[in-house]
Amino acid sequence: MTYPFGAVVGMDDMRLALLLNAVSPAVGGVLVRGEKGTAKSTAVRALAAVLPSVDVVTGCRFACDPAAPDPECPDGPHDPASPATTRPARLVELPVGASEDRVVGALDLERALTEGVKAFEPGLLAAAHRGLLYVDEVNLLHDHLVDLLLDAAAMGRAYVEREGVSVRHAARFLLVGTMNPEEGELRPQLLDRFGLTVEVAAPREAAERAEVVRRRFAHDADPAGFAATWAAEEAALAARIADARARLPRVVLSDAALRQVTTVCAAFDVDGLRADLVTARAAIAHAAWSGREEVTEDDVRVAARLALPHRRRRNPFDAPGLDEETLDQALADSRPDSPDDEPPPDGGPDGGGTPPPSGPTEEGPPEDGHVGQHGPDGRPPTTAPRGEGGPHTDAAPAREKAAVAPSDPFRTRRLEVPGIGAGAAGRRSRARSDRGRVVGSRRPAGPVTRLHLVDTVVAAAPHQRARGRTGPGLHVDRADLRQATLEGREGNLVLFVVDASGSMGARSRMAAVKGAVLSLLLDAYQRRDKVGLVTFRGGDAELALPPTWSVEAAAARLTGLPTGGRTPLAAGLLKAHQTLTLERVRDPRRRPLLVVVTDGRATGARGGDHLGDARRAAGLLAAADVASVVVDCESGPVRLGLAATLGTALRGQTLRLEELGAESLAGTVRSMRGAA
Repeated sequence: MTYPFGAVVGMDDMRLALLLNAVSPAVGGVLVRGEKGTAKSTAVRALAAVLPSVDVVTGCRFACDPAAPDPECPDGPHDPASPATTRPARLVELPVGASEDRVVGALDLERALTEGVKAFEPGLLAAAHRGLLYVDEVNLLHDHLVDLLLDAAAMGRAYVEREGVSVRHAARFLLVGTMNPEEGELRPQLLDRFGLTVEVAAPREAAERAEVVRRRFAHDADPAGFAATWAAEEAALAARIADARARLPRVVLSDAALRQVTTVCAAFDVDGLRADLVTARAAIAHAAWSGREEVTEDDVRVAARLALPHRRRRNPFDAPGLDEETLDQALADSRPDSPDDEPPPDGGPDGGGTPPPSGPTEEGPPEDGHVGQHGPDGRPPTTAPRGEGGPHTDAAPAREKAAVAPSDPFRTRRLEVPGIGAGAAGRRSRARSDRGRVVGSRRPAGPVTRLHLVDTVVAAAPHQRARGRTGPGLHVDRADLRQATLEGREGNLVLFVVDASGSMGARSRMAAVKGAVLSLLLDAYQRRDKVGLVTFRGGDAELALPPTWSVEAAAARLTGLPTGGRTPLAAGLLKAHQTLTLERVRDPRRRPLLVVVTDGRATGARGGDHLGDARRAAGLLAAADVASVVVDCESGPVRLGLAATLGTALRGQTLRLEELGAESLAGTVRSMRGAA
């Protein structure tokens, strides 16, 4: 298991996690997180070379073991005397753009209906049986495909249910996914389904980086010679894996070791019991790998470091991690000689260290007492600070202010793009998709994958006499087949245009604005959207974050956003138009949703028609058919209504800041029902 790129930070953990799964696939797979260029894919592909060879029934498309063939194999039943073949374990790669049929296999519905033949074409799960299934950029794979993969990995079987025909086959494989967190995170419920997770990063030491380059050059110059150099080491590694697999059934997990596992999992407050099961299985695998037949505390420690970082409770934008001190304390508490009444460490009853001060922070007390606070309904405050709400003036340059911490996020109403799209699966706007409810049918352009049975029968019925039908059967031709049309939800590109000028700079107001945008970012994270961030202040606008899958990066940019200066609203809208025009070329099927967060004011150099420029820039976006929502941040007793005017120019929807919450929407609906 050699890597032409050499070692990187975290490579030892990645290597160990892969090997533990090779010893015991029941651990549940590995998720490797790391920045680009850290040899994640290289390490995974190297693992396939050291996996033990497998015996398969000759000619079986589902890699049945001749010693214990699958009784439900679609190519079976297999005769015990069937010839067998020994071959290397397969490495099967699943592309990000794969369809569900490609993953699980597909029934040939055309042959089934016209010839009465049940023909099944196996998918990638069948090809990966008893081998390794690798998904690069697993965070970009559609959620339903990731869930399908993890279900198959957990149950060891794949199921295909279509139009009354059922096919099932064994699908036991070592699942490995790699991802770059900068391109977006996996959903927490999917992240939890991976057995182990590791973080890798490029080395910072010059000598290590030089060794990486040296090995890469050696590999490129003579791949065969490079492989021969490491052949003996790889053979020894393969033999050790085989030996550990043979030892695995004899490894004992004692009651004391099991208590250590459960104590550690409880200490990190993980949800459910999957963490306990995975940690126990990983500890057993580590003991077998280490040549032991009984699980020790060291095995539990190693297993917890790999199985728990992505399962601890955390905020949506927090990266996975594990506190080593908490792990040490949990292991110490679980030892038989550890007193149950041991006093907590200094710093409070919960051992959490010195509590944070409850008074003002270093930045000083808030100007109006509203920073980071919410009203009783959980929404951000809208009370304006003293002196705000009157006509805006630029008689003196606005003082630039440091970044203001956002208030806590809240659950927002769903903002949608009107009409029906055809973009990638998500949870925001209506779209034609391969998953969802049936809304009609059409003639298929290619193979039928989702038959609309009723419309197919209706199309065939008028022609039965002409086709010579005499019995109870239905004569169906290719022209009668109808493909079901489904409607589901798509993910969109949500581009935030945030006013960070002096008119937004009052501390309580900007905290509420940031809290609202953070809430919308959390909503975009849950709805599988791409996001981008444009800010405008001073003399120009800036694309603070190009469209990306990483909602976490957008949240980080937002939190550190400073305020102050004039309000170049037109520049912000023009920057949004430019960004969306380029993105439409790169990703034409993904429809954009523009969210402008502003009070509607527009200021700049003296003598210009700044509001007129903003309206003209808004007209460009409206002409490009960009769906828009203006979040009106104006507050105070005097309101100019400029944000609503901007919303009209954009041909979009205008919402006041306090109307973003889902609770406010529910209250509006209730009042409308009461009036009716």
